Amino acid sequence: MSVPFLSIIIPAHNEENRLPKTLHEMEGFLVTQPYVAEIVIVENGSVDHTLQIAQSFEGRLPGLRVFHEDLSGKGRAVQRGMLESHGEYRFFCDVDFSMPVSEINRFIPPLLEGVDVAIASREAPGAIRYNEPVQRHLAGRVFNTLVRLAALPGLQDTQCGFKCFRAPVAEEIFNRQTMMGWSFDVEVLFMAQRWGYRIVEVPIPWYFYSQSRVHLARDAWQMVMDIITIRRNNRHGLYDRQV
Repeated sequence: MSVPFLSIIIPAHNEENRLPKTLHEMEGFLVTQPYVAEIVIVENGSVDHTLQIAQSFEGRLPGLRVFHEDLSGKGRAVQRGMLESHGEYRFFCDVDFSMPVSEINRFIPPLLEGVDVAIASREAPGAIRYNEPVQRHLAGRVFNTLVRLAALPGLQDTQCGFKCFRAPVAEEIFNRQTMMGWSFDVEVLFMAQRWGYRIVEVPIPWYFYSQSRVHLARDAWQMVMDIITIRRNNRHGLYDRQV
């Protein structure tokens, strides 16, 4: 098999209900594309039938590979998927796929050229949010303001669950990742920005689904603590670039 142009990494924790729909949509999208793609599912820490359902698609869905991790944590699953992938571009996404699958092509050439990291944004000009509760939007903006002030100046939306990395960038950054929970996005983008990689925000149409796994009070507090850890790690040289 030739080297895939695109790898699509899907972290999956207790996703037996949503995963089949996503894989069917992914299949319908990829068969119409001119490039070779692979799908990498990393199931971790599930207590339902997510792993068995993912494995049932192997052999039916070309280019699909499934991996299992015993421990949960979205960051852990994304890291495994990024490092197991073979694509020239490596795109990770949430199972609920809160943006239309066709938007993937806006993160890669030829529609987007000369970019090291492309991140979906619900705040960049042209982005549209659908059905999001006001309190959730406000909480997200407060958190992102903190992220911009403390770690990632200039980025309007670091937590949207769709991001794409050129292969060499992915391999350098995800091999250095230390955070395995929700805040991993901030850490990997911190390294990308610190090391001078070009990061672009791609405005997307984004749909809120009430089954979201983010718990605002609990997860926001942990993210704040993780930002403090990132700043401390940086002071201690943990993110110094290796030569």
